[in-house]
Amino acid sequence: MLNPDEYFEPLGELEKGEEAVAVESKSFWKDVWDRFCGNKKALAGLVLLGIIVLIAIIGPIISPYPYDGMDPSISNQGSGLAHWFGTDQMGRDEFTRVLYGARISLMIGFVATAVNVIIGVIYGGIAGYIGGKTDMVMMRIMDVIYSVPAMIYIILIMLILGSNVYAVMIGICVNGWVNMARIVRSEIITLKEREFSMAAFVLGASKRRILFRHLVINAMGPIIVTATLMVPQAIFNEAFLSFIGIGISAPQASLGTLAQDAKMLLAKYPMQMVYPVAVICLVIFALNFIGEGLEDALNPKGRD
Repeated sequence: MLNPDEYFEPLGELEKGEEAVAVESKSFWKDVWDRFCGNKKALAGLVLLGIIVLIAIIGPIISPYPYDGMDPSISNQGSGLAHWFGTDQMGRDEFTRVLYGARISLMIGFVATAVNVIIGVIYGGIAGYIGGKTDMVMMRIMDVIYSVPAMIYIILIMLILGSNVYAVMIGICVNGWVNMARIVRSEIITLKEREFSMAAFVLGASKRRILFRHLVINAMGPIIVTATLMVPQAIFNEAFLSFIGIGISAPQASLGTLAQDAKMLLAKYPMQMVYPVAVICLVIFALNFIGEGLEDALNPKGRD
């Protein structure tokens, strides 16, 4: 009979350490966050956006001047200690109005994007998962909606609801979800043929559970990246509408409205135009940097 002690002996402590795992185990989202933080542009964009959002929320609250408070005796004043950005033609504090306008523009951008993401994910997910004639009909309906310019929807909605924040958001959302739906549909068509989807079906999971708990979750990368890039687009659309005079009406003010009010005095008081346009540019740059960083962090082809 063989004696095991003749052929085997315990490993020493030094030899045991040779099989230690060299790389720390990470979850998917922890790895994404680490890769995102490694992108200096994306991290700078996130910090810049956070600062702008924080100031836009807190600034009008702690400001001694109301955003709609008028004082004609100090109209069109330059920058100073009392009014950091000066005053407009109505004697209103420009700094407070820029912060209030940033709050309105950011709210429109984020809320419109959230609505577009929800509609696009549900619509595109159902079309991609069911497929067949249902998919064809849903896509043709989407093509009809997308074929009409967004400006026509916005103008018609504003004729019904008036020139206010809610009308602008609804107008942006009427066909803003179409691109999201197409992206989600293409991802779902690819993912539903994967092994994990077939395994969930074999185990008796319902179609609703497979779609939203398995397929949509695995498509979150493209969804998040697309959503991040939709926010600056919504902000720019709102600013453009307000600049051409069909956006938010007084006394409410967005960044586009402030730029529209300042264009009449551009030759004499150019800084009234510079401040809101500069904030729009900073917000769009920050969101684009964040979107690019998320795209790199969520892209499996870019992983080492």
